[in-house]
Amino acid sequence: MKLKHALIAAPVLAFAVYRLGLRQRALTWGATAGEADKTLPGDELLSDADVVSTRAITIGVAPEHVWPWLVQMGPHERGGAYTYDWIENVLGLDMHSADQILPELQSLKVGDVLFGKPDEAMRVAILDPERALVFQSEDGNWVWAFIVEAAGNGKTRLTSRNRFRSKAMPLPMRLVWELVIDPGSLVMERKMLRGIQERAERLAPEGSAARR
Repeated sequence: MKLKHALIAAPVLAFAVYRLGLRQRALTWGATAGEADKTLPGDELLSDADVVSTRAITIGVAPEHVWPWLVQMGPHERGGAYTYDWIENVLGLDMHSADQILPELQSLKVGDVLFGKPDEAMRVAILDPERALVFQSEDGNWVWAFIVEAAGNGKTRLTSRNRFRSKAMPLPMRLVWELVIDPGSLVMERKMLRGIQERAERLAPEGSAARR
């Protein structure tokens, strides 16, 4: 009986430790408390979200040199997600991260599909050049916003915010979400933000902060 009780208690304890001590860190990697609490473009599209992540990074080039990397994101013939392609592709997303800006993919517009099947696609909901690029799922339960802000000295603050409505999920699925999907999204999104940072800085024009 002791072993049985231990097997039951261990995952419950792990969940409690993560939920109370680590989850908020995972959901706000790289972001300040002020950034995590700040209202951003796209928040109004899903005001009753019960899962919100805000992750951010500083990039050593101006916003106009970061924006093109965001606009060309996507699977198949688009620019990928700048994260772990092999994981994306195991999940069937067909991502191939580009290492250069692709001029033919710079004409994104509101209503365009980023990825997904027709009934669950992520579409461009807000497009404010060099400021905000926001996607929303067809069912309205997911909003993903990229916010680009000048950070002074020729640098950019890039923020990625995800808003989800998970209340309709069965409890077991919500537990899986918190224990598996939340930490997994941190791994993938941190790699993505750093991937954008590395690419933008590597191809930075002469005189930019990244070259000084």
